[in-house]
Amino acid sequence: MERYIIKGGTHLQGEVEISGAKNAALALLAAAVMADETVTIDNLPDVSDINALIDTIAEIGAIVERVNRHCVKINGSTISSCVVNNEQVKKIRASYYLLGALLGKFSHAQVTLPGGCNIGSRPIDQHIKGFKMLGADVKIEHGMIIADAGDEGLKGNHVFFDVVTVGATINVMLSAVMAHGNTIIENAAKEPHVVDVANMLNSMGARIKGAGTDVIRITGVEKLHKSEYTVIPDQIEAGTFMFAAAATKGNILVKNVIPKHLEAITAKLLETGCYIEEYDDAIRVIGGDNLNATHVKTLPYPGYPTDMQPQMAVALTLANGTSTITEGVYENRFKYVDELTRMGADIKVEGNIAIITGVDKLTGAQVNTPDLRAGAALVIAGIMADGITIVEDIVYIRRGYERFEEKLRGLGAIIEIVDSDKEIQKFKLKVS
Repeated sequence: MERYIIKGGTHLQGEVEISGAKNAALALLAAAVMADETVTIDNLPDVSDINALIDTIAEIGAIVERVNRHCVKINGSTISSCVVNNEQVKKIRASYYLLGALLGKFSHAQVTLPGGCNIGSRPIDQHIKGFKMLGADVKIEHGMIIADAGDEGLKGNHVFFDVVTVGATINVMLSAVMAHGNTIIENAAKEPHVVDVANMLNSMGARIKGAGTDVIRITGVEKLHKSEYTVIPDQIEAGTFMFAAAATKGNILVKNVIPKHLEAITAKLLETGCYIEEYDDAIRVIGGDNLNATHVKTLPYPGYPTDMQPQMAVALTLANGTSTITEGVYENRFKYVDELTRMGADIKVEGNIAIITGVDKLTGAQVNTPDLRAGAALVIAGIMADGITIVEDIVYIRRGYERFEEKLRGLGAIIEIVDSDKEIQKFKLKVS
């Protein structure tokens, strides 16, 4: 089993290039199957979730051409099956986007229930509600979501979500673009990747207005056509490196970003005493000698993102005073706290609130990765800590971060991938 081994005590410095947004790219890949012409998607992150979905799209019969690690061409004219059920796709959350895409195109789809990180309840009831409002019959049998709109196909309607949900907003948008008539989605999610999906669909001939607001209006079209599209930068990867600079008292220029998407993260870094320089497509973060305590609550965009909650917690372990993080999206997102406690952090969890009292230092330990974002945060903790840290279960991290260890090494981190006790001993001898 591969793991990261890290020698801590490094102040990260230099430049890092941010990859395409995983959460946007997964939905864009699903959208691409809806056209019977070739859709080219560039700036894809080379991570396991993306590769699993591309393989799945090829498996159902679409023409898939990998131009390079970051670019793919997809033509949905040859799709032979609307049943999506393989071992790869069971492991990723975004498999359900194929449900909306295939239902919208063929009026029928069967997709295995989604997997992904166990960070709390992530129901699909709002997806099902939306599909039913568009006229589909939806049921769950034998671990599969089965949706069918019959011979007449989907019909536009008014869809109001009970809660703000990114996945359901995108999924209903996918299914509605080829429905008969007009659809209005209210209480829609406003995240940048919702806008990115709408923009690509519009470039394919869809008629979507209002993405990025809480009301999205869609006029159904008969078919979608070819397009070439570039995925937006990954705001969560960018935020991870921004907090890596803060946590290690470093100086990092984070390149290929959209600063507007990072405003909530930037605001919190400023509160902790970091210095920020903002450019057109880059942000420099310089960590202060002593971070200030702060308080944050995770919220849907444009609030502070739940996917950036563990990274902030790690930085605050060494801040002056007591900080609080209130998790307002997922109820099971503090599983990493026990791992940080092994490293000397002083954190208490009361319900959905983590109370963090700053300590003088963290010390290296062997820790387990509970999920994707917590895994990245534990790596940052290892870089901050005195001594050697071993991070297990890095398969989670590889789901969402491209060449994570290489990018960190480029900033001065002492980190390697090892898969045996012999390699661990060799690393320890080398850095001692």
